[in-house]
Amino acid sequence: MSEWLVLSLAMAAACAVVLSIAFFNHRRIGEDDDPNETPDVIEYMTMMIGVIYAIVLGLAIAGVWEGRGAAQEYVRQEAQALHEISVRSQVYPAEVRARIRSDVDAYVTYVVGTEWQAMADEGELTDRGGELLERIRRDVTDYEPQTDHEGQAYQPLVDQVAVADDARSARGSSAGATMPGVVWFGLITGALVTVGLIFTLQIRRSFREMLLAGLFSALIAFLLFLIWDFDAPFGRGISATAEPFLAQFSHLDLGG
Repeated sequence: MSEWLVLSLAMAAACAVVLSIAFFNHRRIGEDDDPNETPDVIEYMTMMIGVIYAIVLGLAIAGVWEGRGAAQEYVRQEAQALHEISVRSQVYPAEVRARIRSDVDAYVTYVVGTEWQAMADEGELTDRGGELLERIRRDVTDYEPQTDHEGQAYQPLVDQVAVADDARSARGSSAGATMPGVVWFGLITGALVTVGLIFTLQIRRSFREMLLAGLFSALIAFLLFLIWDFDAPFGRGISATAEPFLAQFSHLDLGG
């Protein structure tokens, strides 16, 4: 059974239960009952729906903002690990050191110049980036240390390659949109219901009331836009940046 069918059945069941209780309760009311003595439920329900929707909006914004922050942290970890590989290879012979640093620079240049745009457009990493990182791994792991000093540096270099690989995988997993479709359905439906409830409160055509109604609707639209914009950490306006790569590899022409 699909999640959409479960959601539809749950919503229909909830509505049916509430309407059934209201119907049978209405039949129990005597003819001498005065409805004017009963508080108006419309204002109360409007307020409660607004509060609930505000909580949902806040949680959604917090979730996508946290995802953007995590994506930026993955970039920082990857850049830092690659920088450590380049620096710690200093103890190796000149030929090995030059090969490692050259491949690190080639990988960083490709990530910033090409793969970053691929993540923004397609929401995933490229095979070429994986091949370049694998070349760095082979540079580090295939070399046999010749001295104790080189041997002491070998395992930390291998560990930094693993850190870079892990950070790259995490960066790829956070490249696409993370907000499920069912959540977007709830956010958009909730916005329509919340704005629509304005018209149950006998809104008049005075300038003040029309201004407030317009501002309220614009605020909800703005918050939904923020959620949409943050939902793809690498693909939209307020996105994670390649600044950690630019800072750690300032000697490269990365366009920063």
